[in-house]
Amino acid sequence: MKGQGRRRGAGAGRILLRVVCGLIFAFLMLPLLVLFPISFSSGSYLRFPPPGFSLKWYVRYLDDPTWIDATWRSLQVGAATTVLALLIGIPLAFGLARGRFRGRALIENGISAPIIVPHIVLSIAIYGLFSRLGLIGEWYGIAVAHTVLALPFVVIVLLSGLRDFDTSLELAARGLGAGPIDAARTVTLPILAPSVYSAAFLAFITSFDELVVAMFISGANMTLPKKMFDSIMSEIEPTVAAVSAMQIVLISALLLLGTWLRRPVTAPLVR
Repeated sequence: MKGQGRRRGAGAGRILLRVVCGLIFAFLMLPLLVLFPISFSSGSYLRFPPPGFSLKWYVRYLDDPTWIDATWRSLQVGAATTVLALLIGIPLAFGLARGRFRGRALIENGISAPIIVPHIVLSIAIYGLFSRLGLIGEWYGIAVAHTVLALPFVVIVLLSGLRDFDTSLELAARGLGAGPIDAARTVTLPILAPSVYSAAFLAFITSFDELVVAMFISGANMTLPKKMFDSIMSEIEPTVAAVSAMQIVLISALLLLGTWLRRPVTAPLVR
C-alpha cells in the first residue's frame, strides 16, 4: 500500500511538473503570437490586431540599405566572434580539463565572470579600454568584445564534453603511434564534434543578439540589435517587427541545426 501511494504521488508530481512547464513555455511563447501577425500588418504603425495583412514591411526592410548594412555587420561580427571564441576556447578547455597546475580552479571559475557580471558594467569597462585603442566604431572591435561574452559558453560546453570523454580512446591512438596533436585532431575532436557545434552556435547567437556592448562601442556602424533599438526609440512602424520575426526564425533554425548535429560521432581509425 505504501509503495502504491508513493507511485501515485510520484505520478501526480510528474503531471504537475509537466503542467507547470507547459504554462511557463506558453507564457514565454505568447509574445510570438503578437509579433508575427504585426510583422505582416498592412497598417502604418505597430497595432494589434493588425487591420490587414501585407508583406510591405519585409519589402521595406530589404529595400532599406541601413537595415541591410546592419544585418551584414551583425553576421560578420557573429562569424568572427565564433571563430575567435573557438580558437581561444578549445585550447583553454583542453588545458583546464587535462592540466594539473596551480590556479586552475580559479581560472575555471573566472571564466564565468562575463556571465555573472552585468553587461552594463562590462560595456563601460570595454568602452574605456577600446576608446584608448581606437577600436570604437570598428566591426572587429565589436567582434573582440563579443568574444569576451561568448567565450564562457564555449569553454563550459567543451569542458562538459571533455569530462565525459573516454580518454582510453585517445591513449589507444597514442599507443598506435599518433602524436598528441594528431590524436586530438583525429580522435578527440571528431568525437567532441557535437560539443564543438553547440559551442559555435551559442557563440554566434550570443554575438548576433547582443545589444548593450554594441550600444557603447559600435558608434555609427550599428549592428542589427542596435539598429532595432534605435528604430523602436524613433519610429513605431512594423519594420522592426518584421526584422524581429526574421531574427527569431534564423536563431530557431540554428538551434534546430545544432540539435541535428548532436549525433553520436564514432572515432575514425588512426592510420
